[in-house]
Amino acid sequence: MRLKNYIIFKNNNKENKLRLFLTIFLSLFVLTISAEDCEVSKWGADDEIGNANLITSTSILKAANLIKTGKVYGLGIIIDSNTPAYPPRSLSLQVVQPNQQFGNQQFPNSTYNDDIFQGWFGIGSQLDGLGHIGGPDGTFYNCNKGKDFALIDGLTKLGIETVPPLVSRGIILDMANHFGVDFLEAGQFFTVEDVKAVEKKQGTPVKKGDVVIFHTGWIDAKLKSDPVAWASGEPGQSPEVAEYLASKQVIAVGADTWGLDVVPPKNINEPFQGHVILLKQNGIYILENMNTGPLVKDGALEFLFVLGQAKVKGAVQMIINPIAIN
Repeated sequence: MRLKNYIIFKNNNKENKLRLFLTIFLSLFVLTISAEDCEVSKWGADDEIGNANLITSTSILKAANLIKTGKVYGLGIIIDSNTPAYPPRSLSLQVVQPNQQFGNQQFPNSTYNDDIFQGWFGIGSQLDGLGHIGGPDGTFYNCNKGKDFALIDGLTKLGIETVPPLVSRGIILDMANHFGVDFLEAGQFFTVEDVKAVEKKQGTPVKKGDVVIFHTGWIDAKLKSDPVAWASGEPGQSPEVAEYLASKQVIAVGADTWGLDVVPPKNINEPFQGHVILLKQNGIYILENMNTGPLVKDGALEFLFVLGQAKVKGAVQMIINPIAIN
């Protein structure tokens, strides 16, 4: 009886060791696959600025040669507490006169106003930093794990303060004109073939180091007249367009829409897939709610693009007003 029990125990022990071995092997295999799925940036394992590395003194001087008229355009839109935004984003503004109540004066020769801002940085015209979008496993640009750097009081990596001044050639691709309409409809997407056709028609090919901005007519058509419809959906790029622009090594992609990607999405299981492709996989920044209408009206489709955002340490996004100089 004891010998029988010993044999059973010995056999079970072998089975347990085998199970343990298989468990360890499979765990290592899964970890290896996960590691292979995350590709370290071509700029190095410590890189935090992605394709902004392409900006050099030489590229800036070349882009400056695009200035022909000297006319300056602000690409930012005016925002207030009523500006629709991706929920639950909002903002409020209070103007105050500190310590000046009831006739008190801080200074004998003046009075002054201050303001208190309460809100989200991802509202209105905005820059999406590389810490904005990660994969379903919580991995962000350059294999950074969200659990390691996304803290409640700010990002410890990929924060908006790491983004250098973006100065480059900028182009607008007029997709509304391509389709022969004033504006594209919500849910209407454009393809790589559409983008290439506009590049050729306008004589504005996408080049390495560019900022590419799509004009769909969405802001001009809907933001003021029908803000509910404007925020409920949007025209935009297909994921294949994001892949195409990544292959061109641009530094930023934007549009006159609140989310760049088409909404509803082309594939219901891949909402905002263009964000994943550009931000997470390629280190390419996203510009949303760009006021492209005035440039399209003037035919200013190629220009010097300049952006220097507020450097709030650890922020994910930032309200911006980029400048286009034609």
